[in-house]
Amino acid sequence: MFKYFLSLFGHDNLLLEEKDNMKKFLIVGLGNIGDEYAETRHNIGFKVLDNLAQKKEFSFETLKLGDLGVYKLKGRSILCLKPSTYMNRSGKAIKYWMDKEKIPLENILVITDDINLPFGTIRVKTKGSDGGHNGLKDTQEYLQTTKYNRFRFGVGSDFGKGRQVEYVLGKWTEDEELALEARLNKSVELVDSFVLSGISRTMNQFNGS
Repeated sequence: MFKYFLSLFGHDNLLLEEKDNMKKFLIVGLGNIGDEYAETRHNIGFKVLDNLAQKKEFSFETLKLGDLGVYKLKGRSILCLKPSTYMNRSGKAIKYWMDKEKIPLENILVITDDINLPFGTIRVKTKGSDGGHNGLKDTQEYLQTTKYNRFRFGVGSDFGKGRQVEYVLGKWTEDEELALEARLNKSVELVDSFVLSGISRTMNQFNGS
């Protein structure tokens, strides 16, 4: 999508043409790059954005600090980011593209896995601690606030003591794979709601669904 644009104008120009910053949105899916991580629980953020790209018919291009895609929805311009900085440096990529594209903090949504929620459970929050999640911890440090929107996708906690890392970096079970499509489609509906209706209505509609 961006190759022709970049060949003409280079990497320093904005990806979003929208002049009104309040109509710009940044949707971030957290994960780790590399084929070995592609189908792991920790990469649900990437998976949600890949499904979003399929539904909205846009593609990703590898640019600075991540893979990026752009689409429009009823007058809003949305930038989707899959950081290439690995999970524990996610904040660097988020901060860079937020500043470069002049996207307001309230128009950012960070998608991440959560072991404190049952598999497939959706929870949207406007603030909170990192909960021990390295991606959220780094995001908090770069943004210098805990008040940013996050979409937590439950991956469950079916692991023994000391096996958390093994679990989140493990692949989905067969039953989870079968259930994922419906939950990913629900996630796309959530992103649409966030962009069109705002965070409060989105929380009311989707939390616990």
